[in-house]
Amino acid sequence: MSTDHPQSQLKPPPPPPSSAQLNLPPNMSQPSLSMDPRTPSSRHIEQMLGLSHHPSPSRPIYSDRFIPTRTGSNFALFDISSPLSSDADSSSPYKTLLRTALFGPDSGIVPPATPDKLPGVNGRSSPVSPPTRNIFRYQTQTRQSLHSLTPFGSDDQLPGVSHSPVKAPRKVPRSPYKVLDAPALQDDFYLNLVDWSSHNVLAVGLGNCVYLWNACSSKVTKLCDLGIDDSVCSVGWAQRGTHLAVGTSNGKLQIWDASRCKRIRTMDGHRLRVGALAWSSSMLSSGSRDKTILQRDIRAEEDFFSKLSGHKSEVCGLKWSYDNRELASGGNDNRNSCCFLQLFVWNHHSTQPVLKYCEHTAAVKAIAWSPHLHGLLASGGGTADRCIRFWNTTTNSHLSCMDTGSQVCNLVWSKNVNELVSTHGYSQNQIIVWRYPSMSKLATLTGHTYRVLYLAISPDGQTIVTGAGDETLRFWNVFPSPKSQNTDSEIGASSFGRTQIR
Repeated sequence: MSTDHPQSQLKPPPPPPSSAQLNLPPNMSQPSLSMDPRTPSSRHIEQMLGLSHHPSPSRPIYSDRFIPTRTGSNFALFDISSPLSSDADSSSPYKTLLRTALFGPDSGIVPPATPDKLPGVNGRSSPVSPPTRNIFRYQTQTRQSLHSLTPFGSDDQLPGVSHSPVKAPRKVPRSPYKVLDAPALQDDFYLNLVDWSSHNVLAVGLGNCVYLWNACSSKVTKLCDLGIDDSVCSVGWAQRGTHLAVGTSNGKLQIWDASRCKRIRTMDGHRLRVGALAWSSSMLSSGSRDKTILQRDIRAEEDFFSKLSGHKSEVCGLKWSYDNRELASGGNDNRNSCCFLQLFVWNHHSTQPVLKYCEHTAAVKAIAWSPHLHGLLASGGGTADRCIRFWNTTTNSHLSCMDTGSQVCNLVWSKNVNELVSTHGYSQNQIIVWRYPSMSKLATLTGHTYRVLYLAISPDGQTIVTGAGDETLRFWNVFPSPKSQNTDSEIGASSFGRTQIR
């Protein structure tokens, strides 16, 4: 057999198809579908098939699910350093607070990354143990405290417990910022010898004279001298602060123009001393030892237009309500009566009391209307009573009672907060600041060696002045300033120390 037979000759193997060639049916020619790899159509097909995609070794590959990882977080977007870097800048307080809010208080420790899948047994992937702290933590605190020192909350509170901000107790100075000597200031429970005007001028009755002390300039002016046959029993400023009423031991009532130091009128009507005064616009009420209350209009020619009767002994306390509709009067009615009726309430049209209260068992000199709640009246009893009682004159009801342990001489409400101050006599001679309605003590002030018989409040409502038989006037900062007032009070602008009022 010949080896040169053409059918028996072996053909060389075909060359391998190139990457640009395709498997085509027999009826299609290769040149008709030949493609240049650099043509736009070939690049488009390669992009669709993913043949030309080469992953960058510097970028991590993400799957179709969004799983945030700290390694891929762009911390530069927030202008903070990555918590994974060891050279994080912690010098900025803001960065420190922000890092604490984002990564927790343990941000100094490198937080664990989101678990990546590692090769496990038999080629299967096994996840790393989950981290103990997430980048956004769930906080049980549902409300941000307005009193927080930082703009970020705290998650160490108990779940479901609402924490209201704890208000620090207000500090009341325990010492007077100013002391004035007041020679001949009488030690008499039934007199009212100190009053503070809306123009910031203090009036004080010393013996048979009245002195004015300007709280802004500390200037002292002698207003009047009644002579050796008379003495001052009460002083009271009109609401405008321009006129001063002076009650005398002879039963007279004098009206003075304080700006000109001129007496403009003298009114009669009482037979005995006038120890209590109360203004209501141009109307003036005067209470006397003769057991009566006279209603006067300083614009009218008559000395009085109405006489109120009902007390069985000396009238020692008088106060008009802030709306000028009700007048409260206190007396010493326990001496000659088996029924103690020391506290009465009147209106403009009555000559008999419309309300009568008999719970006190001693003389009622301390009377104060609340500027915060209509119809709320506070009253204090003398040595045998020692109680502060609260009344609702709108419903004619007794609200509460507080036993103070000593004689109650005066009461005054704060104009700025719901608090009041009381001054006391036997046996402790103290001054107490109360929070209403809880009647918790904010401060107890001492310093007077005699019972604190006189009390007045400054026009801004921050300062009180107290007077006693030890012949001193003491100025105390006891109440806060109004919320709308940002400037300091003019009271106390003068030098500290002890001076003389005359």
